[in-house]
Amino acid sequence: MIKLIPLVPLFPLIGFLINGFFGKKLSKGLSGSIASVSVLASFIVAVLAFIELNGNATKSHVIDVFSWINSGDLKIPFQFLYDNLSSLFLLIITGIGFLIHVYSTGYMHEDEGFSRFFTYLNLFVFFMLLLVLGNNYIITFVGWEGVGLCSYLLIGFWYKNTAYNKAANKAFIMNRIGDLGFLMGIILIFITFGSVSYTEIFDKAGTVPTSTLTTIALLLFVGAMGKSAQLPLYTWLPDAMAGPTPVSALIHAATMVTAGIFMVVRSNVFYASSEVASETVAVVGAITALFAATIGLLQNDIKKILAYSTVSQLGLMFLALGVGAYSSAVFHVTTHAFFKALLFLGAGSVIHAMGGEQDIRNMGGLKGKIKITFFTMFVATLAISGVPGLSGFFSKDEILAHVYEHNKVLWGVGMLTSILTAFYMFRMLFLTFFGKFRGTHDQEHHLHESPPSMTFPLIVLAILSVLGGFLGLPEFWGTPNWMHHQIGEVLQRKGHSISMLSHEVEWILMALAVVAAGASIYFTYMMFIKHKVLPVAKEEELKPWQKVIYNKFYVDEIYDALVRKPLDAVSGVLHKIVDVQIIDGLVNGVGSGVKGLGSVIRLAQQGNIGFYVISMIMGVVFIILATFLMK
Repeated sequence: MIKLIPLVPLFPLIGFLINGFFGKKLSKGLSGSIASVSVLASFIVAVLAFIELNGNATKSHVIDVFSWINSGDLKIPFQFLYDNLSSLFLLIITGIGFLIHVYSTGYMHEDEGFSRFFTYLNLFVFFMLLLVLGNNYIITFVGWEGVGLCSYLLIGFWYKNTAYNKAANKAFIMNRIGDLGFLMGIILIFITFGSVSYTEIFDKAGTVPTSTLTTIALLLFVGAMGKSAQLPLYTWLPDAMAGPTPVSALIHAATMVTAGIFMVVRSNVFYASSEVASETVAVVGAITALFAATIGLLQNDIKKILAYSTVSQLGLMFLALGVGAYSSAVFHVTTHAFFKALLFLGAGSVIHAMGGEQDIRNMGGLKGKIKITFFTMFVATLAISGVPGLSGFFSKDEILAHVYEHNKVLWGVGMLTSILTAFYMFRMLFLTFFGKFRGTHDQEHHLHESPPSMTFPLIVLAILSVLGGFLGLPEFWGTPNWMHHQIGEVLQRKGHSISMLSHEVEWILMALAVVAAGASIYFTYMMFIKHKVLPVAKEEELKPWQKVIYNKFYVDEIYDALVRKPLDAVSGVLHKIVDVQIIDGLVNGVGSGVKGLGSVIRLAQQGNIGFYVISMIMGVVFIILATFLMK
């Protein structure tokens, strides 16, 4: 089955082409089925190939697809690299992607752009699969740019809304900043190694000066900062909530935002060789995790809360990468895919039940109305909060243990982030599902559970959110850490191991994490259930420090003042000087000159035959004289 790996991205591409060309002529049921089945087919092939890979002594396979770029010394074949890392990401992308497709058939059923939505969704999955399968940076970059394009199309899917178009533009432009860094890193890689192939580059990395590897690593990380929404290139991700909720689930859980994590893990040789680059990744990740978690405390849009949660969780993943805990980061990518997809799809079910309402201040008391949605979101909230026994507990605890071994200050930041995460997630849960209903009478009358096409994915993801932790059980429990073994085999330079910590320290760290999460949940319960505290209705009622958090530390306003407005001013001046006066002046001057010359020449047209005859004779004489003089 490994030889059939090219079929994995091919199936969604076929689904894209069918819906793209014939979607308007197909029924909604058939259009949605084609898109969903194409991703399911990819998932089946990915599962069978994964089984074969794990039963095979060879853990890395290069698959030639076709000859691609041949220009002088530049030879870039179109090849796929199938190993433990890409195989795991294939399962996440196609598995979670299939559930999101099924969910979308119910969520988008009444939308007039139904087939167009699934066209974009299939294309999104295709490019993400291309990204993780490529055996060189160029193919990865094609997939990288492809998911950027699809995010633009899907975030601005409801293009008649100007605000949604602006959100799509923001995502596209901000990612171009990161992508420029990524592209410069690829260029430097080619200059340094004479190749962009992973297998060739990693073999030669040990012969390159550390300073060069550091520069490459930092440039690649700029790309990761944009795609995976790290400071300062994170502001596009919360605004990406403008797209339909299934898009949010796909971007946040299974595809685009995890691309940066994948790229850093795939390029681990550069980061493991550079302490400067690794420390930069760790510090940026830690600051982003805490910063985004703080913003999440006072948000009232249910999707915005989850968006800042994603930014924060991605920060924890980069923190893990920065301390060399690559397998732990991938482990958290996996568990996060389960519970974050569940949270977003659950939020979509809530919005569906509320008739489009997203403000948790207008919800409450929904647990008795939409029971499946409540139960599954409750499970996901427990998982992301680090409650023992669920998937998020194991992956987050492993990251914190690695970080504690590396740097106690960064561990403190990670612990504080986890405490804040438990608070704002249970705040969302309590205000949404508990207490009295605070919406309108029409909204209350509209309340109903989502159809099976939407609740089935919720149930499956809830099960995965519970069982996903078994992929990486701590080794000191006497069980092999499957995830550590899987990812360890693809690392060019081994990352740090928590085996250096004593079992007593590991147990203490785990106990501290449990107590911290429990205390945060209890405080949230006392605040919003026991004392029935509600978010203020108007921003004017907030305290000064709360206004700062509520307004997301005014980062967008700062960017607007320091970046957009100065650029607009410079553009205005250049427009007047260069565009209007120089370019337009030159073009208009030529036109005016020709027009003036024509107005003079036309005076020769007098209508007098005698004048024409004399002019013709003088012309002939002039030609004869000119010919004679030239001899």
